[in-house]
Amino acid sequence: MFDWWGRTVVTLRWWVVAAALALIVGGATWGTGVFGALTGGGYDDPDSESNRAAAAIAQQLGTRDPDLVVVWSTGSATVEDDAVRQAVTAAVNRIRARPDVQQVAAYTDPKAPPTLVSTDKRATYAAVYLKAADEDGKRAAYHRIESDFAAPGLRTQVGGLTAFADEANTQTEKDITRAEIFSLPVLFVLLVLIFRGLIAALSPLLIGGIAIMGAFLAVRALTYVTDISVFAINVITLLGLGMAVDYSLFVVSRFREELSHGHEVPAAVRTTVATAGRTVVVSGLTIVLALSSLLIFPQPFLGGIAIGGMAAVLVAMLASLTVLPAVLSLLGHRIDKLPIPLPARRRPGTGGGWAKVAHSVMKRPVLYAVGVLVVLLAFAAPFLRVEFGGFDERVLPPGSEPRVVGERLDAEFPGGGEDPITVLVKGPAGGLAERISALPDVTGATVTAQQGDSTLLTVTYPPGLSNAESREIVSGIRDLTPPAGAEVLVGGRPAIDLDLLESLAERLPWMALIMAVATMILLFLAFGSILLPIKAVLMNAVSIGASFGVVVWIFQDGHFENLLRFESTGFIEPSNMILVLAVLFGLATDYEVFLLSRVREEWDAGGDNTAAVATGLQHTGGIITAAAVLLITVVAGFATGGMSVIKTIGVGMIVAIIVDATLVRALLVPATMRLLGRWNWWAPGPLGRFYNRYGIHEAPARQAPDPQRDSVTV
Repeated sequence: MFDWWGRTVVTLRWWVVAAALALIVGGATWGTGVFGALTGGGYDDPDSESNRAAAAIAQQLGTRDPDLVVVWSTGSATVEDDAVRQAVTAAVNRIRARPDVQQVAAYTDPKAPPTLVSTDKRATYAAVYLKAADEDGKRAAYHRIESDFAAPGLRTQVGGLTAFADEANTQTEKDITRAEIFSLPVLFVLLVLIFRGLIAALSPLLIGGIAIMGAFLAVRALTYVTDISVFAINVITLLGLGMAVDYSLFVVSRFREELSHGHEVPAAVRTTVATAGRTVVVSGLTIVLALSSLLIFPQPFLGGIAIGGMAAVLVAMLASLTVLPAVLSLLGHRIDKLPIPLPARRRPGTGGGWAKVAHSVMKRPVLYAVGVLVVLLAFAAPFLRVEFGGFDERVLPPGSEPRVVGERLDAEFPGGGEDPITVLVKGPAGGLAERISALPDVTGATVTAQQGDSTLLTVTYPPGLSNAESREIVSGIRDLTPPAGAEVLVGGRPAIDLDLLESLAERLPWMALIMAVATMILLFLAFGSILLPIKAVLMNAVSIGASFGVVVWIFQDGHFENLLRFESTGFIEPSNMILVLAVLFGLATDYEVFLLSRVREEWDAGGDNTAAVATGLQHTGGIITAAAVLLITVVAGFATGGMSVIKTIGVGMIVAIIVDATLVRALLVPATMRLLGRWNWWAPGPLGRFYNRYGIHEAPARQAPDPQRDSVTV
């Protein structure tokens, strides 16, 4: 199949290039409109009890959480000063007069709650409720009325959910621009040094641009049928550019290798597609299937990012199989034009540095395997004390206005910093408040709203209570028997966090099963082995555990806060870790596929396991190292951004890349393959015949050995 595909691309090369140019133009024009079509929320399960409680409270008792919070600060005067009161009143009246606004609560209103004025009386805020029903409509309304917030002589700051979503979108665009400014020049210099020529160095950037523009087109089209998180843009750019660089490096290196062996350009392209192209397909599908496991979760945040990441990887894979071979067939030997004079390096063979590393490892496989596992388990240890908590304004960079407003409300206003539990009772409340008050750690349960047969109870607890302890209160309330004839719904921030954890925990085993089974099936079809796919999944788990441990050590414990420019919250957002798990599982398999593809090729050619491993590592070790350096460069550009969500993904990826490219692929893989010997390539008779007939390979594979019949070299 791949040989046929290579011939077809060579024949239609001009049409392929024209289609790629059209895609770039479409992505750069209509596709970039995706920035204004994404949403900033979607972190919660729409069907959770806490979500249903919030919807029922809004419907039966009115919206409780404002869309916008406008804070006015006086400096030295108090808010009771006549000039201050007049300025605030004028601003509130202007806001109320706008058709986009449903209602405004301000301290100048009769019976205004004291919580609207700061404890030092030098600041006040207005809670603004908008008429729009969806997030896009609220953000549009926010921009229309933003000019009315200013009050002469006062400092004005705006926060709230709608301002948070708008700032997240704006910050995402800034982060992408910063990442491109930081990473692209460095990336190009590294590509020039790796490829030793300007022409060859441009090919990964071309494929990266196609991957990003193509993903923008796909995701913008999908925004018409589903909500997609604003953070999908970061993931699209990160994975699109990163995987394009990886795949291009692998394809171009193989093409140049074939040319160096004296093959004509068309034959070199066909062989490249049949070998490196096959590897790209297996790698790309593995990453896409790993990301697809996120779709089983009900949180739109995870599903939207999965869609963006899948689109980017698929376009990068397809471009590497079509556009890049077409360009290579047009360039031919000109791929080496404009060379950079650097010292000569040894051509891949059986006696190079990487082969020596492999032989050294395979002489002491138990020592290396145990040593690497001990190091990885030490890295993973901090994850044993992980604490989970929900999203808040602190995902934004320090100093951003919605974050500052949230921090000021917590620190300066009465009741600030509290996340009370809300209990909606539809029907007779029947002493429920007293029973809730008797629960451990509850400081009060009072009626704060009532309409018809609906009653809202607000449950408070000590401010120093941990996230886990506040969630225990929610569980305790839900365990109480409801009053006869009443329906009880528990909501609020602690309930949202509890529902999120339970929702993720319920589906996490299915996610792991999907990723493991899909990976093992793909790797079996690629390599015709039963044990290698199982070993790959286990190695992925160990390397991901190491990455998770480092993420906890940094983001939960607060190490490197100044260097990475973030503020530790003391906990890890759980859906963020689910996202990191999917990305890292696919990425960890990427380098495994690169290495094992060449090892399998050498095994098919010679049949000696030790020689195949050494030669395979010699041919791919330098490429994997170069790919790791390039991908780290891409990821580092995003890790320097302002959004802690993307920082977490970036740091997790960097750790996983370093671990995979050094400890796992260079040491642990050769050690375990030496210990398994001929068992590496064993498959039972029916499965062996299935692989020979339907496996992802070009020529008939060598018959899988029967280790019980043949001698096993260990």
